[in-house]
Amino acid sequence: MLGERANQIERQRADVQVSAEDLLAFGPEGPITEQGVRLNINVGVQYLGAWLAGNGCVPIFNLMEDAATAEISRAQLWQWLHSPNGVLDDGRKFDAAMFRALLPEELERVKHILGEAYDGGRYAEAADLFEQLTTAEQFVEFLTLPAYERIG
Repeated sequence: MLGERANQIERQRADVQVSAEDLLAFGPEGPITEQGVRLNINVGVQYLGAWLAGNGCVPIFNLMEDAATAEISRAQLWQWLHSPNGVLDDGRKFDAAMFRALLPEELERVKHILGEAYDGGRYAEAADLFEQLTTAEQFVEFLTLPAYERIG
C-alpha cells in the first residue's frame, strides 16, 4: 500500500553510477536551434502574460499549460545563456543580445496568435519580466515568485 514505506531503499541500481561532476554537468545534450529558443520565449511570454492577468492554466499551441511549462522554458533559456555549450546548431552563441533581439519579435508573434485576446493579458509586462528572469546572473528559484509583486 502507498504510504507504508518511507523510501524505496531496497530498489537500488548498481548499474547506475553518478558522480558530483555528473550532477554539475548541465550543458545541453542536443543541438539548440533558433526555433527552439523562439518557442521557449513565446511560451514563457504567453504564460506569464496570462498569469499576470489572473489565468493559471493557459492554452498554448493547442496544449493546456501551467507555470511548470513556462518555468521549463525560462530555465532552459537561462541555462543556455550561462553555459559555454549554449551554442546554436548553426554555430552562433546564444547570448543575452540574441535573446533581447528575439524577444520583441516573439511578443509580436504572441500578439498575432492571440488577436483580440491579447488585450485581456499583460503580455508586454510579461516580456519585460521574462527578460529580467532569463538574463539574470543568479537563477531565480521560480518565475512566478517575482511575478507575485506585480499582481494587484
